[in-house]
Amino acid sequence: MSEDDDSATPADRDPLDTADKPLAAVVGKPRTEDAMASLRAEGVYDADRQVRPFGDDAVALPVTDPPVETAVRQVVRQDPAPRLRTLEDHLRERGWSDDELARAPGSWAVVGTVVLVEMGDAPRPAEVGDALLSLHENADTVLARGGIDGTQREPDVTVVAGDGDTETVHTEHGTRYALDLAAVMFSPGNKAERARMGDVTDDGERVFDMFAGIGYFTLPMARAGARVTAAEINATSFRYLLENAKLNDVHDRVDLYRADCREVAGGVEADRVVMGYYEAWEYLDAALAALEPGGVLHMHEATPESLVFERPVERLETAVNDAGRRVEILDRRRVKGYSEGVAHVVVDARVD
Repeated sequence: MSEDDDSATPADRDPLDTADKPLAAVVGKPRTEDAMASLRAEGVYDADRQVRPFGDDAVALPVTDPPVETAVRQVVRQDPAPRLRTLEDHLRERGWSDDELARAPGSWAVVGTVVLVEMGDAPRPAEVGDALLSLHENADTVLARGGIDGTQREPDVTVVAGDGDTETVHTEHGTRYALDLAAVMFSPGNKAERARMGDVTDDGERVFDMFAGIGYFTLPMARAGARVTAAEINATSFRYLLENAKLNDVHDRVDLYRADCREVAGGVEADRVVMGYYEAWEYLDAALAALEPGGVLHMHEATPESLVFERPVERLETAVNDAGRRVEILDRRRVKGYSEGVAHVVVDARVD
């Protein structure tokens, strides 16, 4: 049955002929996240049972009643499968000792159908990966993540479990991101900042996204009605940026350039400039060249804890003064930890 068959109506579903077993709604794997959210909104998602595979391309989502508003392939009955709720539960089931559990990863992120995890010194990474796949049944690949290398921000990842498919579509606050996690950067910890940029952007506003990547900030801002000029130098990221503009139906509101942002800045007149790069301060001259008087600038930086927020504010104020302009600091935010002793921060400023 194809993915399009998820639009089947309740009348099309298979009969439920084993009334003693709990219900599950079958959906195609690519729809798992959206379907789970819809079932929760209906109030029929059963969080006490596991999501289970259903054939090669689908999953069975546990429900308390047949869904009415959520499109599914069919509703079936299955043997009960109580949910193991934590990674520790799954690893204990595999025989891990307390000492081994103390070295297990404490956090990870699910991006579409891929689990991203920092293994640290965890023993038996393959078992951790298998346990994470059991915990997140909508996922099919687990990647151990290293750092981000070079000016083109290429990720260092290793497949530790699953089928190894690193390409996925991740949905976040209604924005859809197609990406290959083995080829392009994606930071789950920036989720709130991505949503925030869509919230603060006004309809019709002119925005310059200097380090667009796959559309991290471009997409939510364009979905909010902004006209976005986006620059991205990495060829793979730019390919996904093009795809994502179409995927989110904002291609008529974005002008996309595969180029160094400095090459684009001179032809831009922006009400808002986004500098989503940890060393963005080195590009402040280009940002100020594009930013119209009274416009707002968002500068990201990886800053030692001892210099939060002193260093980024000082760098911004110095650049604005050197350009003969005036600056008003509007906000300063800590987004997440970047590395030990280093924070990812953002400074918002109005520049006249």
